[in-house]
Amino acid sequence: MYQLSKTYPEKRAFITGAASGLGRALSLELAQDGWTIGMSDINMEQLAAAASEVQASGGKAMTFHLDVSDKVEYKSVADAFLEQAGGIDLLFNNAGVGDGGAFEEYALENYDWMTGINQLGVVYGCYYFIPTMKKQKSGHILNTASAAAIGCAPTMGAYNMTKAAVVAISETLYGELMSFNIKVSCIQPTYFRTNVIQYARGGALVKKATQMFIDRSGLEAVDVAKEILTRAGKNELYIILPKAAYKMWLMKRLAPVWFRKKVTEQFLEAMKKAMRRVK
Repeated sequence: MYQLSKTYPEKRAFITGAASGLGRALSLELAQDGWTIGMSDINMEQLAAAASEVQASGGKAMTFHLDVSDKVEYKSVADAFLEQAGGIDLLFNNAGVGDGGAFEEYALENYDWMTGINQLGVVYGCYYFIPTMKKQKSGHILNTASAAAIGCAPTMGAYNMTKAAVVAISETLYGELMSFNIKVSCIQPTYFRTNVIQYARGGALVKKATQMFIDRSGLEAVDVAKEILTRAGKNELYIILPKAAYKMWLMKRLAPVWFRKKVTEQFLEAMKKAMRRVK
């Protein structure tokens, strides 16, 4: 049993992007401890399948269609979940999209799209659930950022920007909510096996390069989910994983200019390999 299940015996969680990848893996792990889980996503077919797995694993699934960039829909869904569950213990602002492209070539409409999902989706989730957590004087917010907020590799400007914003939001809330007994964790993983690029708009090369990193990672979503839940139970603010990501975090602080050059060199080499695969 996870420590979170002992800390929050009513076991009520809300997860965005729950139909696949990390969201699905988190749902299934919590299900084994008997959690009631508000599972939200835009893909209702995949969400129904994931919810069935949650039920079969011992959890209670509530499903909601949710485009996290739509603040009106998010409020409606948050209100519905709180009414049905009677409160909230864990909030996973997990939904996100990955994409890339040279800064000035990546359409402004795509910046709006990326910001709406990756950044404002986190803002809306926190905004709508924090008042209830304050009344309860308990709860834990887990925001999914990325090691991209550390590495800030070239041609990933929009993604890097939104994930860095999630780190800033999490750090801010950590201080604001401390006196209300509300915990905050910011998740910053490197690549792992997920479908984060399924909606990518940056073209074939972006998808191919990203998929190459995912395939080489050796990390499965279930392993990432287990580590997140374990470390969140210890109330860690920064859940940076795996160890390679933590080394990046340290290097950026100890030798920022060297680190910046190293990231660029590694990126250029990776893009050469990806271009050969595309051809």
